Amino acid sequence: MKYFSGLIAGVLSFFAPVEPLLIMAVAFVAVDFLTGVLADRHRAHAEGGKWRFESRKAWRTISKLSFVMAGILLAWMLDALLLPLVNLRLANLFTGFVCGVEFWSYLENATTITGESRFADVVEALKKRLTPLFGGGK
Repeated sequence: MKYFSGLIAGVLSFFAPVEPLLIMAVAFVAVDFLTGVLADRHRAHAEGGKWRFESRKAWRTISKLSFVMAGILLAWMLDALLLPLVNLRLANLFTGFVCGVEFWSYLENATTITGESRFADVVEALKKRLTPLFGGGK
């Protein structure tokens, strides 16, 4: 048993430098999930329907979070093991992208929940700024 626990401790210590990125991504996904549930509830009540929590949406978030965490770990391993001289910081870039997408979704959820146009204004301003960088889209 001591060899097994030593192996687990060794693997976890290898990934210790990535812990802040993982925590940050989990926080952004969790906030987006919670505001998404509230926005869904708000939409249902606004349409006069009955709202209920759907576990398939929660499982989809868990699946997404698993892929996000694996992506951060894989990007960090590329940085640490294959590209140490290049110093691209792929794990930071990937985490930043994920958090940016989750923040965008949070702003859309906040617009739905509060009806405040300020959140929608931020989304529109981001679209105008990002469209030249990433092209068209929605």
